[in-house]
Amino acid sequence: MVNIAFTGGGTGGHIYPGLAVAAELKKQLASSLPADRFEFRIFWIGSSAGMDRSIVEEAGIEFFGVPSGKLRRYFSLRTIIDFFKVIRGYFAARKILKKQKACLLFSKGGFVSVPPCAAAKSLKIPVFTHESDFSPGLATRINARYAARTGGKIFTAYEDTINLFPENIRKCVTVTGNPVRSIFNEADPVKGRAFLNVNEDTRILLVLGGSQGAKEINDLVRVAFAELTKVYTVVHQTGPNLEWDIPAGDRYKPFPYIKEEMPHIMAASELVMGRSGAGIWEWAFLGKPMLLIPLRGSGTRGDQVENAGYFQKKGAAQVLGENAGADELMLAVNSFAQDEKKREDMAIMSAKTGKRGSALSIAQVLADKINKVTS
Repeated sequence: MVNIAFTGGGTGGHIYPGLAVAAELKKQLASSLPADRFEFRIFWIGSSAGMDRSIVEEAGIEFFGVPSGKLRRYFSLRTIIDFFKVIRGYFAARKILKKQKACLLFSKGGFVSVPPCAAAKSLKIPVFTHESDFSPGLATRINARYAARTGGKIFTAYEDTINLFPENIRKCVTVTGNPVRSIFNEADPVKGRAFLNVNEDTRILLVLGGSQGAKEINDLVRVAFAELTKVYTVVHQTGPNLEWDIPAGDRYKPFPYIKEEMPHIMAASELVMGRSGAGIWEWAFLGKPMLLIPLRGSGTRGDQVENAGYFQKKGAAQVLGENAGADELMLAVNSFAQDEKKREDMAIMSAKTGKRGSALSIAQVLADKINKVTS
């Protein structure tokens, strides 16, 4: 039995791309490993708290939870508590990897991924890691060292990210784009409209704030609601804790979280608005014009601003400026609504950029490594 470990979590952006790689890897191994000699199994190490378990298990992958603590670049009283969680997570992950006899570990990042990657390195298990953002986060910077020291690889979504790693690590870096779930290959606008119960002529603005929602975006939608719904039916992923008095109806369709219907709804949408995390590669994969409101401020390292800037430079997105209010939002949305050529040009550039949104190239590297290990 060939056992392959995956890790990552904390947000959907650190889980869904990993699941896309896992699904593609299964296909690669099914066609390359001799059926009469080897069987393979993929399992996932994620946070014992939060959303990780439910998402991974819904994808049919065995899940092992470990304690996890947030990695911070600044001092906080929580840092002391989280430090001990990281240590506990390391020993828990090491025990799992050893018992499950993992032949390699693929990390999709996030703070939960560091203890498993450190544990894999201590067990001489090859580490492979992927960075979705333009600049590598602290977790990826740490995991990249483990990858380089174990004969693994570092995958990046953006070309320029290579130069942001130390020179001695760059030879291990490969640009792959961001993995997009295979279900997006089957995105069907007819199914999306049927789910939303709207007709073919309905113009849809899809508003996404990430898997947990985004208060800034929710507040902007609330203030600009009347103007936005003059042209568009607003489909809004609100997050789980939204409380307001705007009723759902023909022109406004809120959902705490959109799961398997997301590709179809996105395919039916004329414009997608939201943050600029890893999910924007799914939007680009479907060739959608984007209106981006990147997460800014002291609580972020600026990665979403960099991601948004990249897609804007490519002509695939428009980015709302810092501290933009409802007036700026309404002007931007109206500009899209009234300018068909703008939407068409941006859709072309979005699709062109999103062509690299495939899990195949990463899965092929992993499959090659597994074939060498088992030969």
